[in-house]
Amino acid sequence: MIFKKKYKLLLCGFLSSLLLFSQEEFPSWEEGVMEIHHINTGRGDACFVIMPDGTTLLIDAGDTSETHPRTLSARNEVLKPNNTKSAPEWIVDYIRQFAPKSKPVNLDYALITHYHDDHFGEADSVRTLAPGGYQLTGIMEVGTLMPIKTLIDRGSEFPINLKDKKVQSQERFINDSYKMMATLREYWKFIDFQNKTNGLVHETLKAGEKYQIQLLYAPENYPEFHIQNVAVNGQIWTGEKNFTFDLFKEGDYPGENPLSTCIKITYGKFDYFTGGDVNGIDELGGTNFNSLESNIAPVVGAVDVAALNHHGNRDSQNAYYVRTIRPRVWVQQNWSSDHPGDDVLRRILSEKIYPGERDVFSTTMLQANRDVIGGKLDQYKSQNGHVVVRVEKGGDAYKVFVLNDTTQTRELLKQFGPYESR
Repeated sequence: MIFKKKYKLLLCGFLSSLLLFSQEEFPSWEEGVMEIHHINTGRGDACFVIMPDGTTLLIDAGDTSETHPRTLSARNEVLKPNNTKSAPEWIVDYIRQFAPKSKPVNLDYALITHYHDDHFGEADSVRTLAPGGYQLTGIMEVGTLMPIKTLIDRGSEFPINLKDKKVQSQERFINDSYKMMATLREYWKFIDFQNKTNGLVHETLKAGEKYQIQLLYAPENYPEFHIQNVAVNGQIWTGEKNFTFDLFKEGDYPGENPLSTCIKITYGKFDYFTGGDVNGIDELGGTNFNSLESNIAPVVGAVDVAALNHHGNRDSQNAYYVRTIRPRVWVQQNWSSDHPGDDVLRRILSEKIYPGERDVFSTTMLQANRDVIGGKLDQYKSQNGHVVVRVEKGGDAYKVFVLNDTTQTRELLKQFGPYESR
């Protein structure tokens, strides 16, 4: 009898362990669910979206160069989960793990917000050459390892023509230590080669359009889903039909960040916004009402989840923008001790700017940030890991999952919610 009792206790404990383990596994994608995966490689932004019918989208593929002393310093994050693969290889590995199992593993869409290394890659002296004669970095390496059907970016003609030799010879581009122009030439070679060999379609994002990025497999089942193009190159949607206005004129070049592509993803009641590296703070630290943030805020409106603009850098998230979009959840995609700025954190946490609860999740928090931020760190729900927003069928509710970014198996560490969509 004693043996039987002990056996039953052991069996119950074993079954309880199995139940606990099953509860801690990240659920597989299923038809009708939308997932937004903020992937942490330590080398820049990468966000993988699975739409309700299984259509896939990758937003950015950052790949800062290992040849920069800063990249390998304490100021920057280490390569995650380890250095046995490049950042783009880890992005592809991640996508293969979580992509819908019922469909070929490829990318229906890829969107490059702007031409900075932590968003699309960086050419350098140690990159490998692909068969097409271009260097393997960022989106070029992702697209070589995994087919991309449609690649969308901000284009190259406005507000200045980046393919013009006179433009390329300007001092700001020649002396650019991050080699944007050299990387762009590799990028254009990649696009030409992939177009000829694999049928890659290349497009410029069109501000104001609602269906440039659309469901490809069962759109009729999800009429409540769409992706609204909000801004690109300083051309901003007015909120009516597909009408836009221009913040910049031809010949202006405010730098890459204000030219970033901005999109809003809507699924039923649920809204998500991501705006690349747009910013909204002037040189004296005040709200810049002529900035991209201030101009897009009214047409973006209130959202459930927002990615911090410019990784939460000190020039972003002005008070007017924060008050207007007022998300329940903020996601901070970062890789540097510059992210977040202390004032940025004060603004997004302030209930004087907008009332109510808000949760903040970060893909990385370096020691330098912890030392400066201090007690406000308690406001973060998570400071490290891949951050996944999983929106339930119909879009009425969502959860946030944090996955381990130090292992290749990416175990579930924490989950939060459900949150009710607004």
